Amino acid sequence: MEDGPLSTLIMKRLILVRHGKSSWKENLPDDQRPLKKRGFKDADLVTKAYVATRDEPLILWSSYAVRALTTAKIFKDKLNISDGDFHVKKELYTFNGSQLLKTIQTCDDSVENLMVFGHNPAMTSVVNHLGDQEFDNIPTTGLTVLEFETDSWKNLKDGKTILYLFPKNLR
Repeated sequence: MEDGPLSTLIMKRLILVRHGKSSWKENLPDDQRPLKKRGFKDADLVTKAYVATRDEPLILWSSYAVRALTTAKIFKDKLNISDGDFHVKKELYTFNGSQLLKTIQTCDDSVENLMVFGHNPAMTSVVNHLGDQEFDNIPTTGLTVLEFETDSWKNLKDGKTILYLFPKNLR
């Protein structure tokens, strides 16, 4: 690549967050299960640790499932994300890594930093497929930051895992 004004490295940063610990107490449909108290506490721990590394501007996408949406709203509030930068996407209610990746790839290329709230095993699958570190399991409220040298969300590959915040490591 030549030096000059067009040689600026373009980066995309993908922040994947698995929803907080949810309750199985009531006999509710899967997408309506609420967070447990621990889910709220863990979200608070992770957001406090993440805020120091946060990039601006930040777009948030969330699954509509109660446990994911509640987790996303905690992050939205703690990170002072505007309503206009917060989107609920029905396609994010998936447990399939390929489907999650396809949804992420629809992000507008003008977005540099995308935070996605969703479900396992899709989260672990995408983190392991795109990043350079392998995880057996992204835990509830686990946050992983992947960075890519690309100008398009459609071309995500060979990402660098630059940060992971798991609640058990922050307690």
